[in-house]
Amino acid sequence: MTSETQSALKIIPLGGLHEIGKNTCVFEYNDEIVLLDAGLAFPSDGMHGVNIVLPDMTYLRENRHKIKGMIVTHGHEDHIGGIPFHLKQF
Repeated sequence: MTSETQSALKIIPLGGLHEIGKNTCVFEYNDEIVLLDAGLAFPSDGMHGVNIVLPDMTYLRENRHKIKGMIVTHGHEDHIGGIPFHLKQF
């Protein structure tokens, strides 16, 4: 009997759940990551001095070597507004 390693698709939402904005989702399979959208959100009235709000990208920074690409669903700011920030970091 041989032992086989189990591969599983990880789906990691970084933003966009139960909120408007920051729509970013990570699909990770083995050693490859594909991003779905890269959105931003706009600050609430109480967030003085803040121009935009991005999802926490710590996981992506730590795993940048696995990123293979990004799929963009449509051109609304809450889905594409973070792309320039991703490109600067990755």
